[in-house]
Amino acid sequence: SMLTEICVLVDVLSIAKEKRYLILEPIPQDPPEPKPLIAVLQKKKALANAAAILMRGSERLRESQSETVRSRTPTDYHMELLQMRHTWRLKKVGNTILGDLSFRSSGSRYWQSGVFEVSKNEPSENSTPGPTPGCPPVRCNAIKVTLPNELEGFSYIHVSIQMDNEQIASGELTIPVSSSSLAQTEIHWQQKLEAAQNVLFCKELFCQLASEAVQMQSSIPNLVVGNQITTSLFPGVQLIIGLCHTTILDRAKNTVISAQAREHKPVLEHSLHQLLRELHYKAIHHPMPHPTTSGLGISKTRRLAGPEAADLETIRRSIDYETILEQIIKQTRHVVLRLRTMMIIDTFACEIKDPLIVAHWLSLSSPTLSSVKINIMTLGYESMCRTPLVIHVEEKSLKAICRDGRTMSLSYEPEELRYLLMCQASQHQVNAAQALAKLMGWKVLSLGVNLGVGNVEPTGNACSVLMTSPTGDRVIALRCSPKNGIHVSVSFSPQTTDFYPSTLVRDRKWQNLAGSFREVMLEKMEGRNFLNKLEHLMACLTPL
Repeated sequence: SMLTEICVLVDVLSIAKEKRYLILEPIPQDPPEPKPLIAVLQKKKALANAAAILMRGSERLRESQSETVRSRTPTDYHMELLQMRHTWRLKKVGNTILGDLSFRSSGSRYWQSGVFEVSKNEPSENSTPGPTPGCPPVRCNAIKVTLPNELEGFSYIHVSIQMDNEQIASGELTIPVSSSSLAQTEIHWQQKLEAAQNVLFCKELFCQLASEAVQMQSSIPNLVVGNQITTSLFPGVQLIIGLCHTTILDRAKNTVISAQAREHKPVLEHSLHQLLRELHYKAIHHPMPHPTTSGLGISKTRRLAGPEAADLETIRRSIDYETILEQIIKQTRHVVLRLRTMMIIDTFACEIKDPLIVAHWLSLSSPTLSSVKINIMTLGYESMCRTPLVIHVEEKSLKAICRDGRTMSLSYEPEELRYLLMCQASQHQVNAAQALAKLMGWKVLSLGVNLGVGNVEPTGNACSVLMTSPTGDRVIALRCSPKNGIHVSVSFSPQTTDFYPSTLVRDRKWQNLAGSFREVMLEKMEGRNFLNKLEHLMACLTPL
């Protein structure tokens, strides 16, 4: 048709006019004009639609939840009673249901009973508040628990370590209760029974500790006054164990104020529960009689004492019983000694910069034994020489294992550990200098760890090393002491380059004798640390 011919003519004219249409590759189209305002409007509209969908979904969920709450049946008394029987001991006496909170079934011999009464709770209509919008409805308990007056409220055992009226560490054995549960007018029966059982546990534990503190024979008598036990751990360090009791209202008031001061200690709780559990276990688990016809059983150690010909001391150790308070004192002494060891190592590592002190505390430890591995090294020369030191922290003493296998026993005094670290640091400098001399090609003439020449050191013994150059004409003497630091001296031989024979010295060999030593001013030398300065000194004294 005419339109097709005209279109073909237009295309032919375009190809003849513009050469780009003769290329076989596709022709790029002109990009559309950007319109950022329209893109922003489209994004806002899409976000508004998504927000509307989410709001409609939340409204539907809120309506369905409110309908579920309205249609929910009131709490069933028998269902909650069944749940209580799963966790607590209950029995029916006449028309009354009684429960037991005590630990007598596990071996406890505490005099106070933990009997409570269970009844049906019938709340009045006026006391039940209606559900408020936006807040979950308060669910009333179908069970009413009546406890003795002695078990009402909350009890906790406060343990603190004091040194000269300064508190080193503290902890509490208590049940962590949230502030929301304390704000409620009626506490759930499960939380109420757990708090009452914790009151009974704290009273039994404190009563046992008080009786053991009175009967314990120690150099410094223990002090038991009211609800507080005071015992001495080290000179000037005391352990204070107190029994505290608060009501629900007092605890709700003091929860916000003392939230940081009263911190729950799971480790302390586990340790005290474990110690009292062992006491209960030994009360009901007696050894079986051997033979079975005998009326009383004895322990396996005492039973085998005769056939194994045990001496009196072995039998006495098998009979000795370690009380709960003695175990707590041992663990507390270990805690104090461990904290003191940490402080001494950290302080010493901060005071000295050369060499470096790196401490690694082992994660596997016991309540009365822990270990720390100390590596003494020099910055930049870690792979060349390092001095390891292992310290075992026990109850009253420290056991140090040095690099050469020597074992030293230290007391609880902090000065002894500090002196040991100072001596090990000085010995490390000498050992590192010896390793550097071998690396630089120098020869070590002598090495003394306990030097008996020179001034008497106020702490420990001085160390020394004597090194000579590869040609033997330069000698470096190094003396390192824990208190006085490092002293480096240099000697040259021969003393003069030219030899002139005289009537006394006729042979040149006498010129090879070393001259007097001259001290090197290390503080004026360049270098990051002592080994770096010593390396520069050896490099300067080594002939090319």
